[in-house]
Amino acid sequence: MNKTELIDHIADKADISKAAAGRALDAFVGAVRTTLRKGGTVTMVGFGTFAVTKRAARVGRNPRTGDKIKIKSAKVPKFRPGKGLKEALN
Repeated sequence: MNKTELIDHIADKADISKAAAGRALDAFVGAVRTTLRKGGTVTMVGFGTFAVTKRAARVGRNPRTGDKIKIKSAKVPKFRPGKGLKEALN
């Protein structure tokens, strides 16, 4: 499912226009992005939790040459599915 299909689905299920569904989806994504950028977490009970973790610096290899390269530490987004989502899939 891509973004357009998700907007169509939201509009259909919530009985709202596609434009309103698109704005709602964009607002949700923006809120998650802003919260994660500030170092917070977003928890939706039954669905899951969005959080930021830190990946440590490490030494990697260039796949073409085999030379060692330094990879900087980075903040990465993580999603942990909630119990309700896990149960829905199993």
